Amino acid sequence: MSYLDLTGRVAIVTGGAQGIGLAIVTRLVNSQASVAIADINLSAAQDAAQNLFEKGGDVGGFACDVSDPGSVQGLIDAVLDCYDRIDILVNNAGINSRPLLIQDQTNEDWDRTLAVNLSGVFYCCRAVVPHMIKNGGGRIINISSTAGKEGNPKMIPYSAAKAGVIALTKALAKEVAQYNILVNAVTPGLIQTPSNRDLTPEQIQRYTEIIPIGRIGRPEEAGALVHWLASEEVTFSTGAVFDLSGGRTTY
Repeated sequence: MSYLDLTGRVAIVTGGAQGIGLAIVTRLVNSQASVAIADINLSAAQDAAQNLFEKGGDVGGFACDVSDPGSVQGLIDAVLDCYDRIDILVNNAGINSRPLLIQDQTNEDWDRTLAVNLSGVFYCCRAVVPHMIKNGGGRIINISSTAGKEGNPKMIPYSAAKAGVIALTKALAKEVAQYNILVNAVTPGLIQTPSNRDLTPEQIQRYTEIIPIGRIGRPEEAGALVHWLASEEVTFSTGAVFDLSGGRTTY
């Protein structure tokens, strides 16, 4: 298969060791980008990187806890040491909140979910933007969720964080457009990933019934959309929210 060529581009994908993140990494590597897999699980990141390296990819595994600004800065410094530039940032790292009514959500539930899913995006963008400005441009793709559009009951911390990612995307896009940095968001619906492995067949069926296309999404479809947004084919779209829900949330 022929891909949009990303030769010479350096990308960071947070939460890149599995699921949607790994599908994005694989797509970018297959497009000849150099890719840093950043993950809180260093061994998983290194294993994924080694697998792709053995297939000819220029890819490395890096440890990063996106909720810790010091860890984020360490990641950026390490990638710059290796590649001397950063052209693409994919903020994919995230966690689910516990499915609880608001009165049962703890301070820890709220703080941890927002720390990873929203503050982590902020820390990564803040650390990368100065380097993209210096290099004359870049692409930032933030992975939000349909929960950030619609709000999911019993998932208030997660929904609030993902809505915040959409607002952050729009605000940052306006702020950095003059520097040729395009910032867009992707809002996946239900995707076949390890994070959904605990869903029952009944839950899968119920969720599938509200998807007009009639099935749940594949990680590779997220990889394809992010690849396009990271490429030079996209030059006049910024601050936009690209739906990946099979028609469930078409706004």
